[in-house]
Amino acid sequence: MGLLMVFGAFCTSVPAHSASDDYEDHTARFQGTYIWQTKPGMPAAYSGRNSLQASREISYTATATAYLGMRTWQGGEVYLNPEITQGIPFSELSGSGGFTNGELTRTAGNRPKLYRQRLFLRQTWGLGGGDEAVEADLNQMAGSVDKNRVVVTVGNFSTLDIFDDNRYAKDPRVHFMNAGFMAPLPFDYAADARGFGWGYAAEWYQDDWVLRVGRMTGPKVPNMLPTDFQISKHYGDQIELEHAHMLLGQPGKVRLLAWRNRAVLASFKDALDYLKANPDADRQAILAVRNGEKIKYGAGINIEQAINDDLGFFLRAMKADGRTETYAFTETDGSIAAGFALKGAAWGRGMDTLGVGLAHNTLSSDRCKYLEAGGISFFIGDGALDYKPEQLFETYYSLSVWKNTFLSADYQRMWNPAYNAARGPANFFAMRLHAEF
Repeated sequence: MGLLMVFGAFCTSVPAHSASDDYEDHTARFQGTYIWQTKPGMPAAYSGRNSLQASREISYTATATAYLGMRTWQGGEVYLNPEITQGIPFSELSGSGGFTNGELTRTAGNRPKLYRQRLFLRQTWGLGGGDEAVEADLNQMAGSVDKNRVVVTVGNFSTLDIFDDNRYAKDPRVHFMNAGFMAPLPFDYAADARGFGWGYAAEWYQDDWVLRVGRMTGPKVPNMLPTDFQISKHYGDQIELEHAHMLLGQPGKVRLLAWRNRAVLASFKDALDYLKANPDADRQAILAVRNGEKIKYGAGINIEQAINDDLGFFLRAMKADGRTETYAFTETDGSIAAGFALKGAAWGRGMDTLGVGLAHNTLSSDRCKYLEAGGISFFIGDGALDYKPEQLFETYYSLSVWKNTFLSADYQRMWNPAYNAARGPANFFAMRLHAEF
């Protein structure tokens, strides 16, 4: 909490707006988020090296971020985001496909750590079609743009900054906490261990359509922090097509996303063959067969739909090929997640939000066979596997405390953690404090 108080005191002394609220030529905004979670003990027939602990655990994350930006020339904007993080995950981040707190990958222990989260240039070229207002937000300055336009982003940022947006389920700081609602879990987007990388993305807005393409760097070693800058050799590519529509008088969007990674990865078939040939070897056999470039790919759909002014629905579904180990995200090869977000206007709390969501995560046949043989992957591996899909229920209530300050209560129930029917269900209770300035 001391970390957040320091940033809160600092940000109140920095002007965030230029002379007009309709136009900004620079910005300085800040956010602070503290998430505390507890997991009571859970049933487990057995446990392994990468299992979610059966005993009671406590986890927390604290993040404080500055969003600094300025206009450089016509259509040009530069942004810098320094961030301080600290936190402790459940079971050293092992034992489930869906991380119970999407912030956990950014934290690295119980001492505050400062790092550069983002440094990027955004360039916009107008193509007409009328003016469209841009509201002030984090990494976004108030102003206006042509409805039809081309936008190019270059530098250090996250793939999720550009792709797979969803107004109801995106940010664990304000929406659902579980990573399964932050993005489709099979989307093994190229990034370092914190979820960021270097690269470029281009967006073409034309009437109700948007086409996005991009390429990003990944880690030198899967799931680790150092970045592999050989972006012409090892990379993550993605392409997304978005269409905005009106359904029964209410706005909605449909996005189709496909991605492809090329990196030095282990295949689960090779790892399984290695275990069979070396029964006394380390069960994390992916390390022994990680050689040569492999291709990993997937595709999915993302839907957001307003039902009325206060209630919205979302759905994400994605499938990956599932032949190779996790590159940079989590241990899932297929997923579907859906839910609702309801504003509290009906009970006189228009700034409050009630969210309810369900997620269903699956593994490929190749990954299952490896885990059934006692194989250990990066985040999961109980020493055996009685396979069933990992399922999750999450609900939260976000209470508006003061201006842009929110206090949330959250509950998650996870069946078959790490896709193992011999373990769980697990329950998670959380409180979250989030403020923006």
